Amino acid sequence: MKAVVTVIGKDMVGILAKVSTTCAEANANVIEVTQSVLQEYFAMIMLIDISEMNISLDQLSDNLKKNVEGMEIHVMHEDIFNSMHRI
Repeated sequence: MKAVVTVIGKDMVGILAKVSTTCAEANANVIEVTQSVLQEYFAMIMLIDISEMNISLDQLSDNLKKNVEGMEIHVMHEDIFNSMHRI
């Protein structure tokens, strides 16, 4: 099972480190990451493996929002993501 994590906001030092550390603490493995910095804005999409995760997706989302303040963060199960983006 996989999930998609999106992070958008003002660029600052340590965003990727904080997000990946929070995922690691939940035993969610980072599979792929793409990120861009557009002037002063940061955007990232991360695909994570949640099959061995030790907390719920809602708890992971809450932890990410707490640990990476000031960013717009969304965590979505891949089935929901795929259903929303099906043509």
